[in-house]
Amino acid sequence: MAELIPYPFGKLLKRMFRELELKGSIFDLPLRQCFLGDPAKDFSVKFHGLPASTPYGPAAGPHSQLAQNIVLSWLGGSRIIELKTVQINDELKIPRPCIDMHNVGYNVEWSQELKLQQSVEEYVKASMLIEILAASGRLPLAKGFNYVIFDMSVGYDLAGIHSAPMREFVREMMDASRLIEKLRREIPKEFAGWRSLNFNPRLVKTLTLSTFHGCPPDEIERIIRYFLTEAGLHCVVKLNPTLLGKKEARRLLNGELGYRDVMIPDSAFEKDTRWEQAAEFVESLGRTAAERGLGFGVKFSNTLIVENKRSFFPSSEKVMYLSGRPLHVLAMHLVRKFRKAFGMRYPISFAGGVDRLNFPEAVALGLTPITACSDLLKPGGYGRSKSYFQEIVKRMDAVGAASVGEFVLRAWGHGEAALRKNPDESLQERVARAALLNTESYVSKLAGDPRYHFENNRDVPKKIGSRLKLFNCITCDKCVPVCPNDANFTYSLPAAEIPVVKLVWNGSDFEEKETDKLIFDKKHQIGNFADFCNECGNCDVFCPEDGGPYVLKPRFFGSLDSWRRFKDHDGFYLDRSEGEEQVWGRFGGKEFFLKISESKQALYEGEGFRILFWEQERGRSIQNHAKKPAAGAEIDMTYFHIMNWLRKAIFSPKEINYINV
Repeated sequence: MAELIPYPFGKLLKRMFRELELKGSIFDLPLRQCFLGDPAKDFSVKFHGLPASTPYGPAAGPHSQLAQNIVLSWLGGSRIIELKTVQINDELKIPRPCIDMHNVGYNVEWSQELKLQQSVEEYVKASMLIEILAASGRLPLAKGFNYVIFDMSVGYDLAGIHSAPMREFVREMMDASRLIEKLRREIPKEFAGWRSLNFNPRLVKTLTLSTFHGCPPDEIERIIRYFLTEAGLHCVVKLNPTLLGKKEARRLLNGELGYRDVMIPDSAFEKDTRWEQAAEFVESLGRTAAERGLGFGVKFSNTLIVENKRSFFPSSEKVMYLSGRPLHVLAMHLVRKFRKAFGMRYPISFAGGVDRLNFPEAVALGLTPITACSDLLKPGGYGRSKSYFQEIVKRMDAVGAASVGEFVLRAWGHGEAALRKNPDESLQERVARAALLNTESYVSKLAGDPRYHFENNRDVPKKIGSRLKLFNCITCDKCVPVCPNDANFTYSLPAAEIPVVKLVWNGSDFEEKETDKLIFDKKHQIGNFADFCNECGNCDVFCPEDGGPYVLKPRFFGSLDSWRRFKDHDGFYLDRSEGEEQVWGRFGGKEFFLKISESKQALYEGEGFRILFWEQERGRSIQNHAKKPAAGAEIDMTYFHIMNWLRKAIFSPKEINYINV
């Protein structure tokens, strides 16, 4: 359906704690895959003077849009969360599929997929859920690991930012009292104790401006100046890889790294900010920020615009945006170039192919925050973040460091040189000097590292040649964690062979004719929660079978309204109330309805028929409640069996999903 529908706050809360209690997981992420701190290590940093328990977080993208995504990011160790970029145009028509992570990473989506009001509500919901989790005592959080910063991300022009809806969005992000009180009333009775929690109404004190591609430099400067002077926010401007210039960017991407078929169009360099323009507004905005006692910095980098020569995206898309490992090299070269020009005067936040192995390197360069996206879209999803911290712990242990500052001093062996330079400097100044020396040591060797070269990033996920069906895939479960929205999930169906019966009208009664069998023989099945599925296509990339889980697996809608609204999508809506369980189903565009009463009487209807019978008799003792069919007319009971078994499976008390909460 390619439309995200936020989930009610009270139901998110119920789902979160029920799942934690019964399965030891939250939103399908097991606690063993979460990172909740290390008592022996201090990962804390300052971002514009504000404390954060780690320098890590999601980039403004699919992992920071819906409330459950943000909670999942937090569970992975994120403590500086760059929220999904919003803009005045919240009626975007984004092509589907829009994310291709076959190897390095490409996408054609670039802004929020929710309305502005929906976006701010999701951010407030996420903040409240995190505060409740931290206060609950149900997570083994390390001491001091609860300092988290929400970083607002906006774009893309001053006129849009000056508009009334965007002004209201920013106002509510800076004072969410109204929304907090609204959501406080939605906390279910069983969690009424949390209604009195003193939720923080100031969601953001920092802002990152996404300049996107082609944003004029004078527009960038005016936007940042507006947020510094009018909103009083610490600001970061995110810049594009094209700042390297045409010659250097192509030398690195096409030459050193060997991505010869990936072409940066000339127009990207012609429309984007040039280095000398960026240097000019950095100095100017830096002075403005300092005059007001605010922080100002830059972020390297945005994705890289390249020509779309792949068949994955719709042919209407002439360009796409590259991310992943090659972007890491380009973005790091920008970090070095910037520090050669400005030293350590302005802080740098970083995005670009961050993964387990290079995360410690980015920490050693004193970058804050360090944001990931592409790597989290690979198998393991949010759970991959834990390995980032496991890796940096190994690196810290190897050099005898217990804090980020100590690691910066020792990671590349420049600590002594930093200390010798000026004995009267503060420790913070020495750490900054070491970070500057580390930058040159790391970046000078980066383009020669084979792990970033085309030859080592050309493999694609393997397909096994079979096609997905509604049931009984190979249950590798890769599709579950690679969905940033937690839309794909597992559920159990008992192993069984169910005879498929057709009811044939003989002129006076129905006769049964067995035609086939439904076979359920896997450990569990895969479902898709339609309200969270934006059809990005990422689960299709990593599924070993063809067809796409988001297309061919049972699709469950969160409301009857959405099931009816999206008639071009097959799927189901399930409801349970007053002793009755109801299922609306659509197969190949044909609609069916099933109702099971408390006494196990079944009402089953579709086009041209409405029959009543006892469920356990599988179709015998039929009472016809429609006009009598013509002789020989058939009713296919296949859909009854599918809907009935899905009902039993989804509503099982052993299952935890977004449908049965």
